[in-house]
Amino acid sequence: MDKKKKSAFKLILLFGLVSLFGDMVYEGARSVNGPYLKTLGANAAIVGMVAGLAEFLGYAVRLAAGYFADRTKAYWLFTFFGYGLLVSVPLLALTGVWQAAVIFIVMERLGKAIRSPAKDTILSQATKQVGTGFGFAIAEVLDQIGAICGPLIFTLLFISIGKGERLLADYQRGYTLLWIPLFLVLLCIFFAYRAVPNPETLETPSRGLVPPDKLSKTFWIYTVFSFVTTLGFANFALIGFHLKARHVLSDAQIPFFYALAMGVDAIAALAIGKTYDLYKTKHGKEHAGLVTLIVIPAFSLLIPGLVFAVKFSFVLAGVIIWGIVMGCHETIMKSAIADLTPLKKRGTGYGIFNTAYGLAIFIGSALTGFLYDFSIPAVIAISVAAELAAFAVFFALRREALK
Repeated sequence: MDKKKKSAFKLILLFGLVSLFGDMVYEGARSVNGPYLKTLGANAAIVGMVAGLAEFLGYAVRLAAGYFADRTKAYWLFTFFGYGLLVSVPLLALTGVWQAAVIFIVMERLGKAIRSPAKDTILSQATKQVGTGFGFAIAEVLDQIGAICGPLIFTLLFISIGKGERLLADYQRGYTLLWIPLFLVLLCIFFAYRAVPNPETLETPSRGLVPPDKLSKTFWIYTVFSFVTTLGFANFALIGFHLKARHVLSDAQIPFFYALAMGVDAIAALAIGKTYDLYKTKHGKEHAGLVTLIVIPAFSLLIPGLVFAVKFSFVLAGVIIWGIVMGCHETIMKSAIADLTPLKKRGTGYGIFNTAYGLAIFIGSALTGFLYDFSIPAVIAISVAAELAAFAVFFALRREALK
């Protein structure tokens, strides 16, 4: 293995550890934020709106973050500062009203917005040495180990407390425990920076090819596809609210189901990431891996009818499928941007993509949260309609990608 490939693997693994501990912090919180807001007195409409607004702001800011990261080339600075805002998660332990909790929930998403285009750009440079699909899949597997452990912190805590509905103080004890992984996140970022301070040297331009100065037509069709399919993708905050409000699962079981979804996510990420790279090799085209995106609307179509049911087995199946789709979102969706954008426009590309993604989450979560109080069948119908529309956009994307 040559020096560049070794450095690439080292950076991918270190960023995987950053994501592992980072996910312990924010995915642990996200697994209980819906029930926690309910405990603080919020209703379904508020939970849906908060989840959607936090996600939207967290993604919309990425447009500016990506642009300025590209202009300044200060990718490490954006990464450090963005992860630093994870401090807002353990600070949720200090809240006593839902309005205060909302501020910290939004702060956490803003931190993710600031760091994500820069972090993904750094990671994409390393993945070019090992295959974009496989490289992002490795990072995603480590990421999901943290995403499993985070919710399990709350599950084990709630089990240790005993039976009965969890009180405000019980949730706050769980948030307080998240100071430990937060410290480890910042430590790993420091080690990653020391190991590869100039990751741009890992990406070798193709000989004889001049990188384009603008984003391609395929990129824009891909962005539309991502928007439409994400519009119908159920937010776990509302799923968790439903499971608690309808007494489908206990307070301890809800974060456990989230952890289960994260485990499925990790397995799916490896499979879909490798498949993405295989399609590129088979067709000899950088964009050929985009054909694997069809699994996203195909599986997303099944989720709402299952997760918003009241039968345990249906919910279990829905959560497993939800995890598969999340694995696709976190692996091939990010891999695609690395392959669709030139390096000097990559931060901007991630910013545009994530803004559209966040807008879709905001509209979808706010709408389904509002409809939930009136009609669960309407929630399911809206979600299914969005995924059916995504199929049409996918086939236009496929034609463009395989030209």
